[in-house]
Amino acid sequence: MRITAAEKYEIIQSVTRSEIGIKRTLKEFGIARSTFYKWYNCYLKDGYLGLQSKAKTNRRQWNSIPPEVKEMVVEIALDKEDLSSRELAHYITDEQQVFISESSVYRILKERGLTTAPSHILLSASNEFKDKTAFVHQMWQTDFTYFKIIGWGYYYLSTILDDYSRYIIHWELCSTMKAQDVKRTVDKAIIKAKLKTKTKPKLLSDNGACYVSTELGK
Repeated sequence: MRITAAEKYEIIQSVTRSEIGIKRTLKEFGIARSTFYKWYNCYLKDGYLGLQSKAKTNRRQWNSIPPEVKEMVVEIALDKEDLSSRELAHYITDEQQVFISESSVYRILKERGLTTAPSHILLSASNEFKDKTAFVHQMWQTDFTYFKIIGWGYYYLSTILDDYSRYIIHWELCSTMKAQDVKRTVDKAIIKAKLKTKTKPKLLSDNGACYVSTELGK
């Protein structure tokens, strides 16, 4: 069975964000690690376009998007810089009544030079972090995991995980991925961990828009 570029992209996003490890995640997908790393290296080198089959490109689908729709995607992306390709696709479908896939949004932005390199580099199994944590609550990891509930739409699981113990301190199910969602999750984790205000742990994230927002630093 041929796996499309969009499916490869979804698998890469799931594996790089997984909290159960690369090997277990790939086993659930039924994909060999050698195959995954081949896709991932192509993605790091050429972005989404690197995931497309070189033997056959779907020019018909790309050319079917009218120029005015491409311009609309670019204008909305420039106006809403904090939205990902997935969120932009949903926004355009909901607000403009124009159906467009996440992969199409990515290709349009890639063509205009409006996409950025991955905010993280996947470590090989033999590598490890140079500066390891030495005690509990020295550093917390935080991330969003998204999934779709049929009939309800997309929801986002915000988690706070202690880097040293690997214990999930707090999690929340959110309807958005905004800075206030992160702040609320972190504040509740601090309360649960019974930490003093002056002893807040370092926060490790993928530097997404919601994590680098000035609002989160307040």
